[in-house]
Amino acid sequence: MQKKTLTVAAVAAAALVALTATVEARTMIQNKGSDTLVNVAQAWAEEYQKIKPEVAIAVTGGGTGTGIAALINNTVDIANASREIKQKEIDSAKANGVTPVEHVVGFDALAVYVHKSNPMETISVEQLADMYGEGGKTKKWSDIGVTVPECKGQKIILVSRQNNSGTYVYFRERVLGEKRDFVLGTKDMHGSKDVVDLVEHTPCAIGYSGLAYATPGIKMLKISEKTGTPGVAPTMEAAINKTYPVARSLLMYTPGEPKGDVKTYMEWIKSDVGQCILQSKGYAPFRPVTCKP
Repeated sequence: MQKKTLTVAAVAAAALVALTATVEARTMIQNKGSDTLVNVAQAWAEEYQKIKPEVAIAVTGGGTGTGIAALINNTVDIANASREIKQKEIDSAKANGVTPVEHVVGFDALAVYVHKSNPMETISVEQLADMYGEGGKTKKWSDIGVTVPECKGQKIILVSRQNNSGTYVYFRERVLGEKRDFVLGTKDMHGSKDVVDLVEHTPCAIGYSGLAYATPGIKMLKISEKTGTPGVAPTMEAAINKTYPVARSLLMYTPGEPKGDVKTYMEWIKSDVGQCILQSKGYAPFRPVTCKP
């Protein structure tokens, strides 16, 4: 009886050693940043772990600023971003011994959303700047000749993102101009989905977010550069060929040239399989790919 107990104990100890070795051999990739990219980043991680179960990928959002801060502090393997890294951020990273390397992984048409009852079809960059920018004079929908049903007083409710968001920074620089800030009183939402949800339930509202977050409950406006000129709808094709005025690159940053499992993972993201996953989430691949329906 004693001999049997010892044998069971030995087998259990051996199994524990084997399990420990397996856990220790597993690679963990830390991936953090842009809320615009968080859904596709999660989809990439889940699919990749089916192929390489020995590689675990931890994906968290929090905004581009959060991801780049982690990159600067060298606490992340991949930082997701919906805007380009700033020179001061590069300088801070290099001061910490980190050299950021940029990877373009796709394109996005930054959509402008209104309530589905809003009769407007096209808005210009000029009009957006006059709504969202400091000193702008457009406060009501009636100021631009629009009457929105069920919008009391026709006062425009401006929905924006928090300032750690790459979407916020890109919109400010592209639409308002680098030296102009947002007008006070915008409703600043934590995530892209939050922007769409608020616009969907608020007839007076207008907001901006990634194309992939569109729902049947909202309307996406066409965008033109100048008021009165033809607008372009936010589509994958318009994002790729840059005919859409507020198209942007979707980026990943690594602390130096990626190596080992991180390099292999980045190559897979840029492969046809990875790019087709990105396309299935509503974004445009960074290069032409043929995806199965």
